[in-house]
Amino acid sequence: MFDRSRRNLAYWFALSMGSILIVFAGAGYSLAVKEQLRVFDAALYKKSQLIADSLVGNGSDPLPKEMPMWGDRLLINNDLVYVRLYDHKGHLVGFLKDSGQGRLETKPGYQTLQFWGYQNTLTSRVWLRQITIPVMQNKQRIAYLQVAASLTPLQHSLNEARFFLMLGVPTALGIIGVTGWFLGGLAMQPTRRAYEQLQRFTADASHELRAPVAAVLSNAQVGLMPPEDPQEQHQRLQNIVETAKSMSTLIGNLLFLSRNEGQLNPKTLKTIDIVALMQTLISGYTTQAATQNLIFTIQLPEQPIYLKADGELLRQAIVNLLNNAFKYTPPGGTVHLRVVAQSHRTIVQVEDSGIGIPSGDLPHVFERFYRVDTARSRQTGGFGLGLAIAQQIVQAHRGQITATSQVGKGSMFQLELPRGMKHEGVSSREG
Repeated sequence: MFDRSRRNLAYWFALSMGSILIVFAGAGYSLAVKEQLRVFDAALYKKSQLIADSLVGNGSDPLPKEMPMWGDRLLINNDLVYVRLYDHKGHLVGFLKDSGQGRLETKPGYQTLQFWGYQNTLTSRVWLRQITIPVMQNKQRIAYLQVAASLTPLQHSLNEARFFLMLGVPTALGIIGVTGWFLGGLAMQPTRRAYEQLQRFTADASHELRAPVAAVLSNAQVGLMPPEDPQEQHQRLQNIVETAKSMSTLIGNLLFLSRNEGQLNPKTLKTIDIVALMQTLISGYTTQAATQNLIFTIQLPEQPIYLKADGELLRQAIVNLLNNAFKYTPPGGTVHLRVVAQSHRTIVQVEDSGIGIPSGDLPHVFERFYRVDTARSRQTGGFGLGLAIAQQIVQAHRGQITATSQVGKGSMFQLELPRGMKHEGVSSREG
């Protein structure tokens, strides 16, 4: 699907940019033709005016009546195809190289026409630029001069321009197509991530909800039968309630993972005291430690440590780590919570003396639904999302989370969070 969308984006990009390129190339070529023709016409007019001035002479001499006399006085270059002189009534009175029609058939100005002439002893068709100008003497029109020059040099120049366009435009279109493919890939990245996120959410939800739904269905079907033992029926209803609660927790976790990917907006963060945040957790986990026969120790700095963070999310990440430590530490073991302040970062460590994690499984513990086969099975409860959620929360705060462990000796999870700028109201609190 994404390759097809990428191809479509590249196609429409190439089509739009290619159309613009072709329009600009055509406009540029047209302007070049007009400019070169203007320069050519200006040169042709200058030559024609020189010829006309030579015919008029000092302003009092009459026009020559015989061709040889006119030819001797005529300034003509070899690049001119022909020169024709007409009287004021339009009758041909003299010419060089080609006589044309006996009368003047065109009005003064420029014309482009074809001419059959000899080139290298062969008759060929040549495009000409012809100009017809009046010859003035004492402010009176006494004749018309018609001069023509070959457009071959101009055609050669334009042929080179067309050849360049024939090579350059397809090359540019190819470059545009490759660029469109590359830009299409970049543009599709957010959509690809969103699609992959949706696919992952759907796969995770369907995989993990299948067993709870089957349990609810099984208990409900048995509960609909005539009760033989009220206690058994009550137990099955209790199983349905517990399974429904578990499913609700799973759905909440999956929604959290799908909604909170990426870094948090700095504008939504507030200045919090992480030491105070930890102190709110102490009493609850101290009671849980006594119930599980565990030793729970806390090491917190005496001074507040302020961070720019989302307090609820950060609390959830630490709770997930503590729950993980309490879950996999056997009775008589220890769980240690430690906070260390450094110059540019704050470190939170949750260390336990539990069963540990094999080295082969350690790189995968932050993956969704990952469980170590020997101990982290569904029998311990949970869905394998706690560490994934903790990692996502820490990364959203531009921090990082790491894990170290030895089998049979315990594990340590460490959060590194950047120190934010102090809030304006914090200075008075510190003072």
